[in-house]
Amino acid sequence: MNGKIGEDYKYVIQDTSRVLLGAKYSYAELLEDASCPFKFQSIVEHYILKDADLSDTLESVFYYMEKGSFSYKTYYQLKARVKYNRLTEKKSLFGKTTRVYKEYTSKLEEFVQIPLEEKKEDGVFIQEIILSKLAMMGFTL
Repeated sequence: MNGKIGEDYKYVIQDTSRVLLGAKYSYAELLEDASCPFKFQSIVEHYILKDADLSDTLESVFYYMEKGSFSYKTYYQLKARVKYNRLTEKKSLFGKTTRVYKEYTSKLEEFVQIPLEEKKEDGVFIQEIILSKLAMMGFTL
């Protein structure tokens, strides 16, 4: 174990149709990571950094994102999905109710509709951002 908090959520995984980004990455780290697609790095430089800072993490950008922002519009075009954990109530066989974390994957527009107060109350923890490679190829730089 290397002792750095959040290192488990700093990764870039690609398959034939998607790019999966760990949410603890900052934009500066993504721009330096050789495994991050060049096209996405270019989109970050030309579009996303108009509305964000290099030190911002994907998690913080998505957590506080508002529907009308330029970042929202850019990620909407990338057909972004958000993978996150959220506290939910679970009933046991004996009728006792407990709160446990459950994993969800939502489209960007669904995730942004969750009020900030609700995200805080339910302990929302963003794990991963999923982007469409086909949508990424549609961007002109």
